Amino acid sequence: MGASMTMQKGTNVAVPAGAVRVDVGRHAAPGAPDVDASALLLVAGKVRSDADFVFYNQPAHASGAVRHEGKRTAPDRVTDTLVVDFGKVEPAIDRIVVAASADGGTFGRVSGLYVRVTDAASGAELARFDSTDATVETAFILGELYLRQGAWKFRAVGQGYSTGLEGLATDFGISVDEPQQTPSAPPVPQAPAAPVTPPQPRPAAPAPAPAPAPVATPAPLATPAPAAPAAPPAPAPVRLTKVTLTKSAPSVSLAKQGGTSGALRVNLNWEVRKQFKGWGAKLGRAVAMHADLDLDLCALYELADGRKGVVQSLGNAFGSLTRPPFIHLDGDDRTGALSSGENMSINLDHKDLLRRVLIFVTIYEGARSFADLHATVTLQPQNGAAIDFSLDECTVPSTVCALALITNNGGDLTVQREARYLVPDRGVSPQRTIDAAYGWGMNWTPGRK
Repeated sequence: MGASMTMQKGTNVAVPAGAVRVDVGRHAAPGAPDVDASALLLVAGKVRSDADFVFYNQPAHASGAVRHEGKRTAPDRVTDTLVVDFGKVEPAIDRIVVAASADGGTFGRVSGLYVRVTDAASGAELARFDSTDATVETAFILGELYLRQGAWKFRAVGQGYSTGLEGLATDFGISVDEPQQTPSAPPVPQAPAAPVTPPQPRPAAPAPAPAPAPVATPAPLATPAPAAPAAPPAPAPVRLTKVTLTKSAPSVSLAKQGGTSGALRVNLNWEVRKQFKGWGAKLGRAVAMHADLDLDLCALYELADGRKGVVQSLGNAFGSLTRPPFIHLDGDDRTGALSSGENMSINLDHKDLLRRVLIFVTIYEGARSFADLHATVTLQPQNGAAIDFSLDECTVPSTVCALALITNNGGDLTVQREARYLVPDRGVSPQRTIDAAYGWGMNWTPGRK
């Protein structure tokens, strides 16, 4: 199927690939609702449990078959991506539904909605379906990957829901954690309970005559009955809430979002731009943005005992999740070609030992500035709602950007969106520049990777 050929609703096509990327995209337009991609792994039309739902708050299936990769923003479009590895799909699963939900409005306000399936290895387009008839819907089943005679196919569906992601998910058997609501009417008064008559004292019984002492006989040893196995705790229903930090609402409490334990995953994703028009006459120079752009996700930390340090790929300072600083950089995306971007994890089980963490990003090579870089940052607690934000357009020759400041406030961590582009002085490293701006007070030596 060529890139210019799109599917009609109800049609299907073979998917000859071991793994696919499923992009749910829309036109980038001011004021349009955000669109989130999700997947449901089905057995005979239903999920087996809530674990078969993959979305922004539950980004990976336990089998590894489906992953939610997150958003990428380009000048003309926004895409949210799922990756499906058919080799890891459990034998019982016969269908994977690809859905989209609108956050902050209806799909009638979303233009250019589409789902696109590409070969994860070659990038070749295998299927595309454009949805053009949305009105009041707040969720859509855009398509489904299904198994037929041992081979996977994709069907264009285009079925809308006016009940949002919650309505769609519950239709397939997902239990959703609904937010508590304040009652709109006063409670109905209950009838008063009947008065209870206090018990009267009973007359004392005559003391019995002393009985002869019994002869002690050994009791037979009894075999205790085996204890009944404890029932496994019922899994907590999935939470659909998420948080987007903006200039007008730049901070959030992790505790209020349920993020109090486990690993907090920080993801940085960017759109690689092969061409850049330059700064223009205002700065009097051109800046080339190449496909080999290498960004580094980093963190300055200060522990409760006053120790300070940095987690970064430079100098192989990758940190650790199980010992101080309880922050670990997963790896180094040297080209921007990795679909998952750069990732860092923070161990919230040891949050009381953290005083503050500044998450920042530097340009290692490939560009002199963040200009024309379209990046998104997502903080995904293991337990709790996802927190995301986009970086504003860079208007200065910056090579270091402060992303978020995490501060310990009486045992609760607060996430503050920074999105602050800094311009290093000549001869000053990005790390020294970010240190000076936030008063970390560390000594720096040159390093390489």
